[in-house]
Amino acid sequence: MDGSTSLAITAIYGGLLGLLFLALTAGVILRRGQTGTGMGDGGDRLLARRVRAHGNFAEFAPLGLVLMLLTELMGAPREALHLAGGLLLVGRAMHGLALSRETPSVFLRSGGMVLTILSVGSTSVALIAHSLW
Repeated sequence: MDGSTSLAITAIYGGLLGLLFLALTAGVILRRGQTGTGMGDGGDRLLARRVRAHGNFAEFAPLGLVLMLLTELMGAPREALHLAGGLLLVGRAMHGLALSRETPSVFLRSGGMVLTILSVGSTSVALIAHSLW
């Protein structure tokens, strides 16, 4: 890792993931309006899936961004950072879309989790390896 610390790459993916989070939020809000449900899911299966998609995003995206930030601070190559960010972004988008649909897509859901795990796993390993050597 070369010691560069501009943080521009993590900032790009942070912004894009923030917009995706807002899109998932809008899906929950719209469905709440359609069903008249203020709290919980009111037994509506689509609202329950959208709430879960939103929650799952909120669980994984911040960790992925923190790991990217640390990796960028340690000077990881731009290409590696873009790969980790792209995997995280596409993975979260696929997973969110899969759960937000009337009929969930197993391909999108599992594919999204695989991409997310690849991003989180690779940045985690890179940070540990860099710290040990």
